[in-house]
Amino acid sequence: MDFWAEYGWPLLLVFLQALALLIPILISVAYLIYAERKVMGLMQLRQGPQTVGIFGLLQPIADAVKLFSKEIIIPSQAHAPVFIFAPMLTLFLSLVAWSVVPVNEGWAIADINVGILFLFAVSAMGVYGVLMAGWASNSKYAFLGGMRSAAQMVSYEVSMGLVIVCVLLCVGTLNLTEIVMAERTWWMNVLLFPMFIVFLVSILAETNRAPFDLPEGESELSGGFMVEYSAMAFALFFLGEYANMILMSAMAVILFMGGWLPPFGIEAGIIPGVVWFGLKTAMILFFFIWVRASLPRYRYDQLMRLGWKIFLPFTLIWVVVISGTLLYLDAFPK
Repeated sequence: MDFWAEYGWPLLLVFLQALALLIPILISVAYLIYAERKVMGLMQLRQGPQTVGIFGLLQPIADAVKLFSKEIIIPSQAHAPVFIFAPMLTLFLSLVAWSVVPVNEGWAIADINVGILFLFAVSAMGVYGVLMAGWASNSKYAFLGGMRSAAQMVSYEVSMGLVIVCVLLCVGTLNLTEIVMAERTWWMNVLLFPMFIVFLVSILAETNRAPFDLPEGESELSGGFMVEYSAMAFALFFLGEYANMILMSAMAVILFMGGWLPPFGIEAGIIPGVVWFGLKTAMILFFFIWVRASLPRYRYDQLMRLGWKIFLPFTLIWVVVISGTLLYLDAFPK
């Protein structure tokens, strides 16, 4: 009984908390795919999903049943254990990062003091799943897609790291809850706005989304690192990509948009904080879809030039600008 009281109940509580967080995320992933197809359909003057269920609302469930019931085909020359493990790792990393994300005050499974570092480290590890998939497939197209993705994600993580440094200079903490609750003056928000734009573009590249979806370039790589995948393994990659989109959107909301706090001085009690968090995250996700429907794919040299010759120098200079301003005004967080 003492063992159960000391270890059993806390473990059960953590399990239930994880379940309460993961089920809404997985449902959100499914209906983000539906929303993307609907929004892009409207933007391109077509209907989008409309056959399965009312307004096509059951289409994600039908797609999931189809993919999870098909046979997984492993190429004869592929390295089978790594080939199977790669999509599992991608989805696992995109879900485990949510353990430190506060969707409301006190609503985090692990409210650790280095939450932003944990979040950045886990998101950076996502490149391993893509690299493993590209190598284990034993296909030239898949290998090129994996190498492209690795170079792309590493390039834009540098800029993302410097953007996060700018935010941390203004708030003086690595705890995600404290980042949201930290007071920021109007001039801090003005100084951080260019970093918000850089962050939005960087998360497009970090998640391999259009116009930076070169690792999956259908025109030259036939699907890139996912070219040999089918059935459930392909579905796991798909789920991992969209879960990463939601995670990066949540990061943007926490760092720049006040997290669960209502905007424009609206009364906090009118709408729950978790609803505000969801609405703000949905705004960033709409940006993902809008960009995909509007912009053509970049060339790879343009992608690298943007990351290394524009974003990196700009974010470095901006770290100095923000540091100098805080020092001049004696406004460093105490």
